[in-house]
Amino acid sequence: MTSLKIARLPSGEPEVFASIQGEGNSAGRPSTFVRLSLCNLSCAWCDTRYTWDWEHYDPNSEIVGVESAEIVWLVTELGVENVVITGGEPLLQQHGLSVVAESLVQAGYRIEIETNGTLEPQIALKERVAQWNVSPKLFNSGNALDRRLVDRPLRWFAGTEQAWFKFVIDAPTDLEEVATLVHHYRIPRDRVILMPQGTTAVELGDRSAWLAEVCARQGYRFSTRMHILLWGDERGR
Repeated sequence: MTSLKIARLPSGEPEVFASIQGEGNSAGRPSTFVRLSLCNLSCAWCDTRYTWDWEHYDPNSEIVGVESAEIVWLVTELGVENVVITGGEPLLQQHGLSVVAESLVQAGYRIEIETNGTLEPQIALKERVAQWNVSPKLFNSGNALDRRLVDRPLRWFAGTEQAWFKFVIDAPTDLEEVATLVHHYRIPRDRVILMPQGTTAVELGDRSAWLAEVCARQGYRFSTRMHILLWGDERGR
């Protein structure tokens, strides 16, 4: 059987839960979330460090291996049609993820995948994913340029109408980098979403007003982080 490495909730259960999509193109949509472990980047402001930061977290406590059939069962028990696969970086586990996606699509579910855009999806996933939420990391993430921006995958995502690009904005200085990437990869502005960096309502509020004004002037879309505003930085919400 194929299994996936999934983040473990404090209760010990796999981090599979029903909520609303709090960000991006599907913001506000009821969704089931499946949070995978492991990541190939290490963002300075990451709010899910327990999926990859083994200097500060114990992988034996934070990761649980779950067979694909059980993941499908957990999702179908919740009964929410839209399924968001997040992480971590889900495309590090493409083989097992393809098996899960195939079963869910056959059962009538819609799949979104959150990705940092550094890995190109395999054909099996390309055929089954309805929406790619691509978040290329900017200088503010603290990752080296050659790790955070990989040309071939970004070109593929930019060329598919199923991809929306979500940039995490920390300060006005980030906007020039966004503009350069949008121009270089010819990303339509109506598929570019700017989102304030923040894990508290106060942080989001401090950045939201001026960022929304930028979006209104420059034709980008704006997204807040609804789940942070509603529940704070809480696992499983």
